[in-house]
Parts: sequence; structure tokens; C-alpha cells
Amino acid sequence: MLRHEFQPGKLVAGLFLTAAGAAYAGDARGLWDTPWFVIVPLVVAGLCLAGVTAALTRGIRGRGGAEGG
Repeated sequence: MLRHEFQPGKLVAGLFLTAAGAAYAGDARGLWDTPWFVIVPLVVAGLCLAGVTAALTRGIRGRGGAEGG
């Protein structure tokens, strides 16, 4: 049984922020060079996509859930 409600917006945000962290980790290890202007759009696009996902999830599920909010 799930302890909390699944929130896909947080999943999307986490995936994009993990990708940004992996890009910086690869840069720190010297595997590749990651300029700042690659990370900023990645993070901003991830947060915007997470917001859209959260809004769609709320629209589909409705305002009040089975638990009452």
C-alpha cells in the first residue's frame, strides 16, 4: 500500500535536476566540458515541464481527493 499520493510533477522535476547534476558531475570528473548556458535552460525547462505536469495532474484528479485535500 502506498504511503503517499504519487506526484508526477515532482518526478519530472527530479529527473531534470538529476540530469543537470550528472552533467556537472561529468564536468567535474573531466569527462566533458559543460558550459553554464547548457545547464540553465535544462533546469528552467525541467521546472516548467514539472509545473505543467503538476497542473495537468491536478486538473485530471480534481481539487478534492478521496482524503479531502
